[in-house]
Amino acid sequence: MDPVRHLKISFVVLLMLISGGTFGYMSIEGWRLLDSVYMTVITLGTVGFKEVHDLSDGGKLFTMGLIVVGVSVLGYIVGSLAQIMFEGQIQRIMGRKKVEKQIEALKGHYIICGFGRIGSLICKEFKANGLKFVIIEKNVEAAERLEDDGYLYMKGDATLDETLLKAGIHRAKGLISVVTSDTENVYITLTARGLNPDLYIMARSGEEGSDIKLKRAGANKVVSPYIIGGNRMAQSILRPNVVDFIEIATGHEHLELQMEEIDIPSHSAFVGETLVSSGFRKEIGVIIVGIKKSHGKMVFNPHSQTKIEERDTLIVLGDPTSIHKLEDLVARTATDEVIRRHRKEHHDK
Repeated sequence: MDPVRHLKISFVVLLMLISGGTFGYMSIEGWRLLDSVYMTVITLGTVGFKEVHDLSDGGKLFTMGLIVVGVSVLGYIVGSLAQIMFEGQIQRIMGRKKVEKQIEALKGHYIICGFGRIGSLICKEFKANGLKFVIIEKNVEAAERLEDDGYLYMKGDATLDETLLKAGIHRAKGLISVVTSDTENVYITLTARGLNPDLYIMARSGEEGSDIKLKRAGANKVVSPYIIGGNRMAQSILRPNVVDFIEIATGHEHLELQMEEIDIPSHSAFVGETLVSSGFRKEIGVIIVGIKKSHGKMVFNPHSQTKIEERDTLIVLGDPTSIHKLEDLVARTATDEVIRRHRKEHHDK
């Protein structure tokens, strides 16, 4: 049985004992209510005070029985309290130790600073896509929600070096600062950039002009939810079908069509080939919407003779199965691709 339930039952029994003892002294000894309650309490408490009045033989027998039962009930209550206090404390300590070990084992993860409305949505998307992340939150109520949701989190101030170090900033892939205060976002960005110069940092901007300060502090990308929200609402009126298409393509809940980005590794067999020679559209059925070149330039609607270079990022549109096939394909080496094409030609014959 739950220790809390044990404790509740024990207190109910104790109240019944006090009521029964009071009634017993009033009936056996004929005492008034206050004297009977006082005698019952000091008897159950085993404090050793003198009786209120001299006891008859019946009163003495009743008192002995009350002491035996009362000591048992009080011992049970003390035991239940100790179990709740010590077991709960031990579980919390052990639980935090386990979480700390999991955080220490993270590598290539993201650090999310702040678990407000925006932070919770980011965590939901990251979890749905299988990304590793840890949350830093200093608000006690938000931390309790994090524990209920089963997220890896730390209670602390993300503007402090020691907090970010415990979150594994040297091993992290990126940091996302979405606390409500722009000032704190600037401090977090400054601290993170100082600890890890190569870290990708994305920060939230609330007030006008904060984006410039955040970029100066070292943020790679600054996002204003209000600007994005306003633009999306306006575009939903001006170009509703375009917005619907983008929502379908970028939302993980829509399984029939997705837009995804695929990196081209240096060992890929398709480095140096053109889009038409790669056969991506013909063999797999995906559409190459754009290519972000390794030097940062974005090429929209690339023509068929566009060359694929190492560390390029393909922006593709297609069904999830086709996208997974393309991911496997670009990861193959030249030798693997020669073998694959040879087998395909043999099968076609």
